[in-house]
Amino acid sequence: MKFFLASLLTLLTFNAFAGTINTINYKGMVHISEPVALRMLDFEKGDDVDEEAIDKAVKMYFDQGYFDDVWVEIEKDILTFNFKEKPIISTVELKGWKESDDDIKDTVVQIKKGTLYNEKKLEDAKKRIIDAINKDGKIDSVVEIEKEYLENGSIKVTFIVNEGQKIIIDRLDYSGVIGLESGMFDEVIANKEHEFMGWFWGRNDGKMSLADLEYDPLRIRDFYMQYGYLDAKVNEPFVRVNFDHYTAAMSYQVEEGEVYTVSSVSVEQVQTVIDNQKIEEIISLKNGEAFNIKTFREDAQNIKTLIADLSYAFVQVVPDLKKNKEKKTVDVVFKITPGDKVKIRDVIVSGNNRTLDRIIRRELYLGPGDMYSLTDLKDSRNSLGRLGFFDGNTIEEKRVDNKTMDLVVKVKEAPTGNIQVGGGYGSYGGILVSVGINDRNVFGSGINVGVQAEKSMMTQNASFNISNPRLNDSDFSGNFSIFQSTYKYNDYTVNTEGVSVGAGHKFSRHVSGFLGYSYSRNSYDLGNIINLSYYNAYYFENYSKSSVTVSSSFDNTDDYYLPREGLTLSQSFEKSGLGADSNFVKSRTLFGKYYGLEDYVGFDAIARYKARLNSVVDTGYIPIAEKFYMGGLGSVRGYESYSLSPTVTQEDGIVRRVGGKQTFSNNLELSLPLVPKAKMRLLTFLDWGYIGDNSLNEISRGGYGMGLEWFSPVGPIELMFSNPLGQQPGDRVAHFEFTMGQRF
Repeated sequence: MKFFLASLLTLLTFNAFAGTINTINYKGMVHISEPVALRMLDFEKGDDVDEEAIDKAVKMYFDQGYFDDVWVEIEKDILTFNFKEKPIISTVELKGWKESDDDIKDTVVQIKKGTLYNEKKLEDAKKRIIDAINKDGKIDSVVEIEKEYLENGSIKVTFIVNEGQKIIIDRLDYSGVIGLESGMFDEVIANKEHEFMGWFWGRNDGKMSLADLEYDPLRIRDFYMQYGYLDAKVNEPFVRVNFDHYTAAMSYQVEEGEVYTVSSVSVEQVQTVIDNQKIEEIISLKNGEAFNIKTFREDAQNIKTLIADLSYAFVQVVPDLKKNKEKKTVDVVFKITPGDKVKIRDVIVSGNNRTLDRIIRRELYLGPGDMYSLTDLKDSRNSLGRLGFFDGNTIEEKRVDNKTMDLVVKVKEAPTGNIQVGGGYGSYGGILVSVGINDRNVFGSGINVGVQAEKSMMTQNASFNISNPRLNDSDFSGNFSIFQSTYKYNDYTVNTEGVSVGAGHKFSRHVSGFLGYSYSRNSYDLGNIINLSYYNAYYFENYSKSSVTVSSSFDNTDDYYLPREGLTLSQSFEKSGLGADSNFVKSRTLFGKYYGLEDYVGFDAIARYKARLNSVVDTGYIPIAEKFYMGGLGSVRGYESYSLSPTVTQEDGIVRRVGGKQTFSNNLELSLPLVPKAKMRLLTFLDWGYIGDNSLNEISRGGYGMGLEWFSPVGPIELMFSNPLGQQPGDRVAHFEFTMGQRF
């Protein structure tokens, strides 16, 4: 090393120096201050110093890692330390792999601009890059380090990456599999055999994941234990790689053993805090059934939740299995150590640079002085998510002592004001575009204000609305709106102007109710193409509507825009006829179920089912504009909005849509991550709906397709590419639609 050579030359120059040093100087030193450097020495000015002490000082300075070289000069009683500082890395680049990925530079390369040049750290970064590529199943990758000295004395470091080849598993064998089907293991393992058309979604592409090779045997064994095979053994796979074609053959050796049945399930509490019978009621494992490790874990978690809801925040549930190998039975024991009851000392909110503290705190079901509850904690997280104000939230449990804890609520603000854009393209209506502006969290107050001015080939709308979901932070809500609109329903146009007002109440965490009143005046523009002699003109008379709406809703989802768990259910009834022309009763039912699939497929997939059921009953007069129409976003994609409806045929043969009294639609969706960093997702969907005047099955249509969901900086955007199912002559189809500002 350089400092040994420098020390040797220095000692030869000293000629076995020993004497008093009265002055100590430093030259070329930047990263260590002179006072600090002096304190690091074993001697001081005025001390007698020999060559051994000087040599030790040189080595000590060099070991700090800041210098390429350290040497000394002595002139009489003056000792001068000379330093050659290591250059600073001013630029770090990747070529050939993840070139523009800043996250990779932070997490894998881990060399920051402004750090000192260090050969070992560069080699460590090189190894991390190769390891990261290997995790993607690529081997024979090569990384070279290119260094360029710049004019300012700094260094530009470039990692030149030549990615290796992906290994494709073209054969996967299992030996010893008898009780189960080997194909079932594809549900849990990462390394699967390549299937025909493996590039297609839902098929196995066979790409090897080296990082998962050591975990796949554990996954297979765990899968066996879900079927009662407690003695199952799965050896690490034997892998044979053909480096000429970069293919691999893999084989597993499996010893299944026999199926164990549950002989007994018992509960042992170190300290009795609840009746054992109540615990046993939530246990799913039953005597005489095959043991299931998955159910076993779920039971343990359910017990933990039950005890933690009694304020035992630090409860421990230790499940124990007592196997009888001769009888092939297992006794299941849940040992519970509850600890002490825990009280919340303080709730700390952070990250809300816009939303007021009280808006967040009113959604929390735990506060200072409350006793801990695990269910309350989870419901608080979900309640914050349903606001739609935040890009994410966490509630950390900070233990103070055995009996108290603090809750630290961390939120990340999301844009709540957006420009709402909707539109599409249809064979009849052409390009449709609508624009509106609203903010669901004005000035961080939780108040929703919207001003909408829409204009398209089908609609013209101007409205103002304001609503407060928590009046004075209470469980009451209120809203007010005025509106003027023009809607073209393919065969006629309805002009509406009106006002509405309403109030609601939150009855529980997930259930709320609403009571509202609206008044509107409505007129028809029939154009020149409708001949009223073929219709009942009574349905096209201008009318006024005065109605009261009562509704209730249930919502326990975990997020407003992109829920991954929970369901929504709402029911509303509207009674029209209070001193106005129209007289009817409308019923609207909405249902949505959301289910995250990450635990099953290993990535953030979401399954959704949505349904809508609408009906109207004539109690005097139903204007044609108050009847139901189907098609487009929200009902059946693949058909133009409002285009699916019962019809009448004029004597001249022209078919006109007159609306239905009943409609029901289903939407089945699968949302998949596409570009997670950009919050962009891929959607596949299948829709089917029914509409009729006297019965639901008069008209039945469906649609399918794909879409793009993007939570953009200006709000959520959906782009839908659709195809119709069950198309009949005269149907108006729409292959593309988009919308912005709505929840997915």
